[in-house]
This record gives sequence, C-alpha cells and structure tokens, in this order.
Amino acid sequence: MPSYRGRQEAEVGAPPQACFDALTDYERLPEWQRAVKHARVVEHADGHDVVEYEVDAKLTTLKYRLKQCYEEPSLIDSEYVDGALRSMSGRWTFEPRPGGRTLAAVEISVDPGRWVPGPIKHAIEDALLKRAIDDLRERVER
Repeated sequence: MPSYRGRQEAEVGAPPQACFDALTDYERLPEWQRAVKHARVVEHADGHDVVEYEVDAKLTTLKYRLKQCYEEPSLIDSEYVDGALRSMSGRWTFEPRPGGRTLAAVEISVDPGRWVPGPIKHAIEDALLKRAIDDLRERVER
C-alpha cells in the first residue's frame, strides 16, 4: 500500500514555548486550526498524552488517535494509536531564532491502508501540513 510523507516549515514571530503551548492546548485546537473539527485528550501521563482527533481533509473526514510525546518546548512526536488509517506518524519541531522568533516544522508519514486518488491525497496533505503550519503562525503571532 502507498505511504505518503511530507514536511512543511515556516518562521513564526513567537518563541518556541508559544508554539508548543498552542499545539498542546488540544481542546482549543478547533478554534484556530481550520482542519481540526474535534480534539480531546483521552489519556494523560507524564511526558505524553493520547489525543483523539477529527480532521476535515476537504473531501473526507479522518478520525484517529495519536500518542503525543513531548520534549518541551522543542518537540512534539506523534505516534498512531488507532483510527481510519493503517498508520500515521508526525513530528513538530520548534527551533529558536533571533528576535524571539521560531522555525516551526511539521513532518508526517501516512499510510491510509489503500490507494488514495490524487485530489484526496493533496487535500490530506494540505490539511495536515500546509494549513496546520499557516494556522499556527496566525495563532501565535496574534
């Protein structure tokens, strides 16, 4: 089965901690992440959370759970638990830049478990990568 990988990065006008805090405030993600329709923590432990997501990928809605592991404030690693996909992993990194800025990057690897037509693949990539980083920039620069 095909697996899809992607990476997106952007420099944002806020420190790494602001980026980290925005992305780990899961219940508020639907307020500002356009693709996220629902997010809630279903398990909390030291150094990680299991989060249930519902994501609008334009042509389809994806429901899944990820184990989010942290190295605050520089890293959020995502490990697939279960859901509509065969597998998924992701990583957010936040590198400090001069002037209180951050180089934020998001990487994903997704195996939907079946062939996905090009338009749906691009919609998923847009939702999980480009829109995610654009929305983060807008949120932390406010």
